[in-house]
Amino acid sequence: MAADIAEKIVKSKPCQPTGIILDSISDGVFTVDGNWRITFFNRAAENITGIRREEAIDKLCSEVFRSSMCETDCALRKTLQNGQPLIDKACYFINNAGVKIPISISTAVMRDSKGNICGGAETFRDLREVTVLRKELSQRYHLGDMVSRSIAMKDIFEIIPIIAESTSTVLIEGETGTGKELLAKAIHGMSNRADMPFIALNCAALPDTLLESELFGYKKGAFTGANQDKPGRFKLAEKGTLLLDEIGEISPALQIRLLRVLQEQVYEPLGGISSIKSDVRIIAATNKNLEQLVKDGVFREDLFYRINVIKLELPPLRTRKEDIPILVEHFINRFNLLQRKQIKSLSNSAMALLMAHNWHGNVRELENVIEHAFVLCQSHEIKIEHLPGKLSGGTLKPVEKQDFREALMKTEREILLLALERNEFNRQKTAAELGIHQATLYRKLKTCGISSTGMKQA
Repeated sequence: MAADIAEKIVKSKPCQPTGIILDSISDGVFTVDGNWRITFFNRAAENITGIRREEAIDKLCSEVFRSSMCETDCALRKTLQNGQPLIDKACYFINNAGVKIPISISTAVMRDSKGNICGGAETFRDLREVTVLRKELSQRYHLGDMVSRSIAMKDIFEIIPIIAESTSTVLIEGETGTGKELLAKAIHGMSNRADMPFIALNCAALPDTLLESELFGYKKGAFTGANQDKPGRFKLAEKGTLLLDEIGEISPALQIRLLRVLQEQVYEPLGGISSIKSDVRIIAATNKNLEQLVKDGVFREDLFYRINVIKLELPPLRTRKEDIPILVEHFINRFNLLQRKQIKSLSNSAMALLMAHNWHGNVRELENVIEHAFVLCQSHEIKIEHLPGKLSGGTLKPVEKQDFREALMKTEREILLLALERNEFNRQKTAAELGIHQATLYRKLKTCGISSTGMKQA
């Protein structure tokens, strides 16, 4: 755009309406001569900067624009030096009222009739509304390190701040890889204990004897090799939060000791002779159905009710496949930072393959798949050949395009049906949840072969 504007300004004659045209567009436009003095300043530039045209013309552009790029990284200067245009570079400047405004800029050179550079043109776009929208979307879809746009996760995200304010014990149930520890960290991070330790312990990773000493610590001489006192996880998490992950794996004997801590807020280290007062918030997590374990006599009923004060159930990824694109974007951004790459997206065929997969390992499996792709991908786009072979049935050969269209259609149909069921087949509510217009929803239903007969309109 900047190049087109530069050409129009140079070629225009006084009687041509170029200035009127440029005054009608929403992007700010200005030009400079070879001495860096502003020669043109349109109406949008006035509105965005708060500087009148009369005040800007014949002034050095550095005097008018107090930009983050002016002193050390002037985009227009680079363009005039190398003759290459710049497109949509993000920066900010300080307007006349002292407000910091995010903008994107594009630059181009201006040449006279002989082809010599006689100045430069720059267009800039006000990104304040875009920035606000991005912030709102971020708040809506993010909770700590968790991202989602599904209605099930949205309900959890909305209640977490209320749960975080309390001191009650929380039980998080969900399949392996659904993000139970991330949710626990989010609760801790939003609580008044956020400045104190967050300690996590996987109860399934240790045998009973070691697990007991890990939880409560031990005193010097408690057993052979105990040459000094060692604090347990309860001590390390004092005033903070302790996550007991896979709590369904602990033995009945240890369940009794844990129950006493939760009831009386005291515990004794191994080899200790006096009780220690504990001020720790407990969050328990499990991939098992504890209620069923109670019925089976494997898990103590009194301990279950003690930890089941507030219960959160994380849905598996296969029931919220609408989250896959936003999770993929989240992981791409993360691995770009970690591996210093500039991968931008997945190809349509690769995304179709992800959407068709059943994800028994849930979000953790998806993260591993994207990390695998990052190792193999040497371009800006992850393609099907960069994904693990298991996703394509053990082969990395490209599948026919029609197969991907069918996979996409199947996945979209599943998402539509799940959304309709959640909203009791109310078209208006379903469209609102999916963030689309009712007419778009009707069109998608027809395309996917879903009958809208008998559905509620509002």
